[in-house]
Amino acid sequence: MNQAIGIFGGTFDPIHFGHLRTALEIRQAVELAEVRLIPCYQPVHRQLPLASAPDRLAMVRAAVADEPTLTVDDCEMIRGTPSYTIDTLETLRATRPNTPLCLIMGIDALLGLPGWHRWQDILKLAHLIVAHRPQYQVPRTGHVATLLKARLQTSPLALHENLAGNILLHPVTQLEISATYLRRQIAAGGNPRYLLPDAVCDYIHQHGVYSFTQL
Repeated sequence: MNQAIGIFGGTFDPIHFGHLRTALEIRQAVELAEVRLIPCYQPVHRQLPLASAPDRLAMVRAAVADEPTLTVDDCEMIRGTPSYTIDTLETLRATRPNTPLCLIMGIDALLGLPGWHRWQDILKLAHLIVAHRPQYQVPRTGHVATLLKARLQTSPLALHENLAGNILLHPVTQLEISATYLRRQIAAGGNPRYLLPDAVCDYIHQHGVYSFTQL
């Protein structure tokens, strides 16, 4: 069996240090071979991104260009249809039959998991690594509580010994950076530096992303 890899999807509109620090800390703590950042082409459960798909993909690539353990996967962009996590996991599982896949999500996403398309099938294809936030309480009743009772692990070893099926809660550094706030600041002429990588700042300025006319 190959070393486990992380899967971290999002609109990344724009990608910022909150995303990147979470991905890096989880990769190190769980000893993942890599974390694959997968920009969403078209989200299903939220409003459409303001930046175009090519711009968001380019910003993610710029953000991780100097970090070899964080890589970019454009599979959802290539698919060009609404982005369902289950479709992406099926694609990855078909090409990596002997590699444990670890889907990284925030605890707010875990609480909303029963609303996802074919959510019961996700743990057949991947583990879940949940970036834990202290202000969220783990539910005691309902689908998620039942799932945690059956699947929760306390050691990352379980994620390397099985291809899928386990859940790990992992605390991460709390960087309360809002992509919405960033977009508004940029549109108002503010400087987003130190909230996202310099390469992403440069791309936004050079290409006029999040200009007044877009917001």
